[in-house]
Amino acid sequence: MTQTRLLAAPAALVVALLCQIAPVYSADNYVLDQSHTAVVFKTTHMGLSWTYGRFKEVKGTFSIDSADPAKSTFTMAIKADSIDTDNNQRNDHLRSPDFFNTKQYPTITFKTTSAKPAKDGFEVTGDLTMHGVTRPVTMNLTGPKNGNAAPSRARTAYSTELVLRRADFGMDKMLEAVGDDVHIMISFEGMKQN
Repeated sequence: MTQTRLLAAPAALVVALLCQIAPVYSADNYVLDQSHTAVVFKTTHMGLSWTYGRFKEVKGTFSIDSADPAKSTFTMAIKADSIDTDNNQRNDHLRSPDFFNTKQYPTITFKTTSAKPAKDGFEVTGDLTMHGVTRPVTMNLTGPKNGNAAPSRARTAYSTELVLRRADFGMDKMLEAVGDDVHIMISFEGMKQN
């Protein structure tokens, strides 16, 4: 064997070993902590005052790819029947066919179609499905805010505010009494899974 081949063999072995031990980057995956996630809304009553409410059951996941932020994803599923405005009669009316029709459309979902870095976080566009209607929605997520509840359980959080027109989702009844514009505030905290 020539001297060149003798020198090349160890070099090739070193390269192969380095390739095997080099870390393979993967996105950070999170699952929503429901006890630290909130979807709150407000809308006007007869143009006089604000009525506030929230959805009490929210699930979801998100994945943050710091190497390629465009590959980051966010998904959320809200149980429509969990709506709560601190008034049982109003809650039942909101669950009825006049509004959310929760028996026919039990879940409100959001799933990203694109994401890109923006000031203070992400600009996320996705498909929002509510009341059987799917529409594209863009929101600016502020974050991340990071922390550790325990050494093995990293957490991160985002928040956003947006305005939706309920008529765009087929909920166009009682527009004179209940405002069409619904102001929504979302804050969610995720627990790292990998």
